[in-house]
Amino acid sequence: MTSDLDAFQLEQKVVEQIRGSRALIDRELSKVIVGQAEVVEQLLISLFAGGHCLITGAPGLAKTLLVRSIAQVFHLQFQRIQFTPDLMPADITGTEILEQASDGHRRMQFVKGPIFGNVILADEINRTPPKTQAALLEAMQEHQVTVAGQRYVLDEPFFVLATQNPIEMEGTYPLPEAQLDRFMFNVLIDYLPENDEVAVVKQTTSRKPEPIQALFTGEDVRNFHEVVKRVPIAEDVIRYAVRLSAASRPGQEHSPSFVKDWVSWGAGTRAAQYMVLGAKARALLAGRNLATAEDVRAMVHPVLRHRVLVSYRAEAEGVTVDQVIARLLDHVPLPKPT
Repeated sequence: MTSDLDAFQLEQKVVEQIRGSRALIDRELSKVIVGQAEVVEQLLISLFAGGHCLITGAPGLAKTLLVRSIAQVFHLQFQRIQFTPDLMPADITGTEILEQASDGHRRMQFVKGPIFGNVILADEINRTPPKTQAALLEAMQEHQVTVAGQRYVLDEPFFVLATQNPIEMEGTYPLPEAQLDRFMFNVLIDYLPENDEVAVVKQTTSRKPEPIQALFTGEDVRNFHEVVKRVPIAEDVIRYAVRLSAASRPGQEHSPSFVKDWVSWGAGTRAAQYMVLGAKARALLAGRNLATAEDVRAMVHPVLRHRVLVSYRAEAEGVTVDQVIARLLDHVPLPKPT
């Protein structure tokens, strides 16, 4: 009975910590980041939910700075890996070297690679061959790496945030669907409005930025993951997420006609799981105890953006994946209020 009471009190403490965290996080990030409120929210949701993120945006939009700043706020070890065509799997996972011990004997010693961190920025992940991209797959899914038959567990919490440059596609290696599906969100970073861009230029050319203060610890983040999963959500809201995911599949009998015309491959079950998990984290960050259909709707674009593959016909007609997702939101009715 006492242990149950202690667990309940800890959970309530974590809930209150999450509720009061948003303003504090925004305050610290505003020291170096201007605007991009929606991007920041999506990255925070993935962090609180324990998911990985794909970040798509042109060069010079402060993707690296944003990820590093979030790692500093949560006091997590940040590692940046620049993916290039000649990068090998051992360059990120680590390798064994022959080392001479004090007793004179030689033995193999494992030297950890940059994947052994808490927040891993995989910069321009589509510039490295599939063999090296696949080295991330086990780490992202199992939170471990295997080198020379030996299993090495990664530190927790563990997040991979991979960037892609959508402009230069020549000489790149698009991520396979199996690896794309491991990312919770595909976060799209666009150019800032003029006033925000003026503020960035003014801020970065006039003074040194204030240091970011750490607000949490890795243990806090692990507690956040457990509490987010316990946020209540109605079954009809879960069913709404499942229907949104199912409606994106062109092979289904009841798929809308525009999906059959424009989509070559739809989202799987993991999409609905991430919609629900993201909705729970969004509700807590907003100070609410219950995830709603509106929370699910807010997750649809980042969750489906990399899971719905548009057909050649859609590309010929100038139809983008975001336009298809917008049509899906119009097509699938919201659950009726009870």
